[in-house]
Amino acid sequence: MGNRINLLRLDYLFSVIVPLLIAIYLNDLNPFEHIDIIFGFGLLAITGNTWNDVIDMKNPEEKETLKRVEGYHPREIFTIGLGSFIFGITLLLRTCIENYINGIFLGIIILMVITYCKWIKPIPIINQIFLALSHVILPYFIIKIDATLYSIEFGELIFLSAFFTFAVMGQLVHEVIDKDAIRKHLNLRQCQIIIWIFSILTIILAGWAFFLMYDFYFLPFLFVPLGTMFVFRRPTESTQGVKDVGILIGNFLMIYFIALIIMKML
Repeated sequence: MGNRINLLRLDYLFSVIVPLLIAIYLNDLNPFEHIDIIFGFGLLAITGNTWNDVIDMKNPEEKETLKRVEGYHPREIFTIGLGSFIFGITLLLRTCIENYINGIFLGIIILMVITYCKWIKPIPIINQIFLALSHVILPYFIIKIDATLYSIEFGELIFLSAFFTFAVMGQLVHEVIDKDAIRKHLNLRQCQIIIWIFSILTIILAGWAFFLMYDFYFLPFLFVPLGTMFVFRRPTESTQGVKDVGILIGNFLMIYFIALIIMKML
């Protein structure tokens, strides 16, 4: 039986927490006024991770998942996800009651995640766009609406677009390494071209956002895609190490924005 903490895949929490932190940073918000949303989405991320594993446990090709959940029955993994779902939804009730639009957005997010796990996951590119919308764009706007900010500036919109393409790029890299949907439908050369397209889009949009907002703290969003393009400079198989580096950089990004938010509060 594996490590209990590994079942939660906490190292992936950055994928839902970072968009919330960016919304807080860009709009000069007090994070403690939205702490229930941050923890709520963190718990829902655990639900997504565990319930996705329940589905993957039926697939003998998902060796990484089968190793992680070795010794556990699907109903036990499902129960873990159910517990985090109940706690997460309860934490998000406050903003949904105060702002009915957030209730609608949360319902859309849940529906999109379920649809992804059941039907969209095997469809290359579309699956990652689906994830980026549900994990990046909608949570970002939930924070804004919770702060009663109903408009978006042009520079903020361009940066959010850059972060969207950045998220899709990262997930595509993840899929190529794990030999998931995109590798089952496209060859390595085609995967390389698609990853380069999203990397270049991220660089262009992030550079544009930097000049519009003139915030040098966004410069890392220019360098990470360059690293991705270097890794995929040739259409060759990538190692597990590349995936681990990406996960660590995602967690560095989370720490980075926590530091920026704290700095603004001091």
